[in-house]
Amino acid sequence: MTRKDPNDSFKEFEHAGWERAAGGYHHAFGALTQQAIPALLDAAAVQAGTRVLDVATGPGYAAAAAAARGARVTGVDFSAEMVVQAGQRFPGIEFGEGDAENLSFPDASFDAVVMNFGMLHLARPEQAMAEARRVLRPGGRFAFTVWSEPPETVGFGIVLRAIETLGNLDAGLPPGPPFFRFANPQEARGELSAAGFADPQTARVPLVWQLDSPDALFLSFYEPSVRTRALLRAQTPEALSAIRTAIVADAARHLRDGKVVFPMPAVLSSAVKK
Repeated sequence: MTRKDPNDSFKEFEHAGWERAAGGYHHAFGALTQQAIPALLDAAAVQAGTRVLDVATGPGYAAAAAAARGARVTGVDFSAEMVVQAGQRFPGIEFGEGDAENLSFPDASFDAVVMNFGMLHLARPEQAMAEARRVLRPGGRFAFTVWSEPPETVGFGIVLRAIETLGNLDAGLPPGPPFFRFANPQEARGELSAAGFADPQTARVPLVWQLDSPDALFLSFYEPSVRTRALLRAQTPEALSAIRTAIVADAARHLRDGKVVFPMPAVLSSAVKK
């Protein structure tokens, strides 16, 4: 009997999660993740006439921002529901289903490939880097963003600390790559080099998350997320209640003029295909 590749199990888990979470992503995370896009597009040298592939496009934010610069844009996502959301939100842009680890485009099809917070949801990120390089023309640029590690990303820190302290981290989730792996600049640059890219660079991008209430932090991870949602829902009712109470209390310490405000910096990595 052939054993299933753990990477395939994780990929199926992420795919199912984003099919379910697509509808709520915009309200929970949209205003936050869009803040990284100008720096992302700058790192990929996106301008008028640039042929851009937005991988893991989600609701299409980076694709739309690239199109606003005059670029010729295609957006792909492995979630059919995300593709629907992107097409409805930005009907003038070409969106379709696509696998970051096995892109359906010919070699040297694009001048730039971008990925805004998609890398940390992939089972085989090294393969996605190799695919990005394959579809780039020589001299084309690849850029991607991921979250910085807690405690810099305060929202993640609050939620994960509550789970670690009051819950059970052994929730039986399919094993996947470490969530904050590419928050390490040395790791990101090393993997870009290993994929055949030249001149790998990393930079910290300051982002700020504003939420309407302390409980919105808990709800943002309990509904439109994947790994953390599964971890929260694997807790006993008693543990989940205690976790929620702790998250709300900790988040309330960050109230500013009626809003909860957290630093949530990103790490931007980029490189060029020689």
